[in-house]
Amino acid sequence: MKKLEIACFTNASIQIAFENGADRIELCDQMEVGGTTPSIEMVKFASKFNIPKYIMIRPRGGNFVYSTEEFETMKKSLLELKKQAIDGFVFGLLTEDFQVDISKNKELIQLAHPLPCTFHRAFDQVIEVQQALEDCISCGFENILTSGTKKTALEGKEFIKDLIQQANNRIIIMPGGGVRSSNIKELNSFVNSNWYHSAAITDGYEIANAEEIQNLKQKLHA
Repeated sequence: MKKLEIACFTNASIQIAFENGADRIELCDQMEVGGTTPSIEMVKFASKFNIPKYIMIRPRGGNFVYSTEEFETMKKSLLELKKQAIDGFVFGLLTEDFQVDISKNKELIQLAHPLPCTFHRAFDQVIEVQQALEDCISCGFENILTSGTKKTALEGKEFIKDLIQQANNRIIIMPGGGVRSSNIKELNSFVNSNWYHSAAITDGYEIANAEEIQNLKQKLHA
């Protein structure tokens, strides 16, 4: 069964995603920078809804190379949010030469245990995607969220298909980036992933669109 994760930047989006059939939500703040760690209040609000919740751990926008102080902030945030009714985490740390930072990612994964973790679209900035895939597996990630190093998942579909074949069921490759009801059927027919990621935002605001989520699900299962 194909499944859909909805990125939620507001409380309203959480409720809309739940009511319109999302299979999982990713909670984050600051859509304008691609997402940062959500507030504890947002996470507590989400706990009212019986839907799997993954929490982004990202202290700021910008690149994915973090200082010692920023990394400590990430660890503290993860441990605080782990106390809430959540189901997983989303993060991604790179080295200055655009490789997966194996030691730091492993440390966060160990802190998150037994909750699963997704390596987010920091993956699209790595120099060598094939090696980065193997590094994510060695770290213990469950998922990789990627647009195939392109601006949108549809543009990066060839890379995504190659990654799914390389992964060979060792890790889930989840296409994300510009995924909409207008293109998810084409994307799915080409890459054939089991999970897809969308914010389902159609009007430029930060709130998910109920009809768009329904259409995404319908096209995904058509």
